[in-house]
Amino acid sequence: MFTPYEIRKDFPILRREINGHPLIYFDNNATTLKPIQVINAVKKVYEEYYSNIHRGVHTLSIEATEMFEEALRKIAQFINASIEELIPVYNASHGLNLAALLLTINYLNEGDEVLVSVVEHHSNMLPWRVLSKIKKYKIKYVYPDEEGFITSEAVENMITSKTKVLTFTHVSNVTGAINDARKIIRVAKRNGLITVLDIAQSIPHMPIDIKDLEADFAAFSGHKMLGPAGTGGLYIKREFARDMEPVLSGGDTIIDVTLDDIKWADPPWRFHPGTPNIEGFIGLGAAVDYLKRLGLENVRIHEEALMKHTLDKVEEEGLNKYIEIMGTKDLKRRTGTFTFRSSKYSPNVIGAYLDMHGIAVRTGKHCAHPLHYYYGWNEGSVRASYYIYNTKEEIDKMINVLKKFFVSK
Repeated sequence: MFTPYEIRKDFPILRREINGHPLIYFDNNATTLKPIQVINAVKKVYEEYYSNIHRGVHTLSIEATEMFEEALRKIAQFINASIEELIPVYNASHGLNLAALLLTINYLNEGDEVLVSVVEHHSNMLPWRVLSKIKKYKIKYVYPDEEGFITSEAVENMITSKTKVLTFTHVSNVTGAINDARKIIRVAKRNGLITVLDIAQSIPHMPIDIKDLEADFAAFSGHKMLGPAGTGGLYIKREFARDMEPVLSGGDTIIDVTLDDIKWADPPWRFHPGTPNIEGFIGLGAAVDYLKRLGLENVRIHEEALMKHTLDKVEEEGLNKYIEIMGTKDLKRRTGTFTFRSSKYSPNVIGAYLDMHGIAVRTGKHCAHPLHYYYGWNEGSVRASYYIYNTKEEIDKMINVLKKFFVSK
């Protein structure tokens, strides 16, 4: 049975106190805490079989290679992909940069158009903007509706004969809005576009079947789904991966090299030069095991319940007199992300007050400055983002602390 009270026992850091208060961790959209199962998996690598992979015939190298590849296979299966389709990367930002670079070098030409949504994390906007200056293609922006959603209609209205790529996020890291990725991608496909999907904020919170979504590329971070930092994946659909020349090269990307020729390795290795975060990916494999045991359907139900409780408590305590909440109230169309602002106080002041009471939230523009400016939230916002170990009692405390803050001012 899914219960956050049992789950919390697996997270040693939750025993900490901050400023004399039990830690309440509401910064999960930035990064999640790590269960003891992941910690022990990483520790075991260092203690028992750490060595470089794909490099040697000695026992430690063989063991490390087997453990690393098994973890990568497990991570790929988590999104219904094969190991050949999953490039190990250091985080979603790395993956999205790599996708933009691969498509820029292999497919895009001067005069082409790339559609980028205004909702994007900077990691899925800036790479395209930087590379467009080099390759002379045009960036066009798809704007969200009043609730923060990118719609298939908005995308279709932007497509011209010059449009080649659509890149957008599955779930907003600011509002928690869950875009209808499958519908949007099908519109793009009908018009011959290549699609790049940011799933960093969806893969920890709901089941992901990348084949059903039909994305050509998709990127995510391991550190947002209970895994170690420095891990993540870039999914590349098989037919793209086979045909593309790598844009980063070096050790482990080749079969053979002479002074006259290069024989590239098969995917995924041709796209990942050098030594990966071996211990990190084995830890991420343990995180995938943990999430599979919990069931992503149960994670989704839990977060919906936490979000409903939050909105109910805000109204019940009269907190809506002091704050404005960003995003839809439709719980089926958002994740457990509670983002708000005050017309009187800066996000940093509110965040610092919450931290005085042991409550960790994110403040600022959350690496999504254009979205904040588009909605006129120029000072940024406060974001409390929930996960599997959070409870209604923690939300009650946050609401009470916020009420105390606003009433006493």
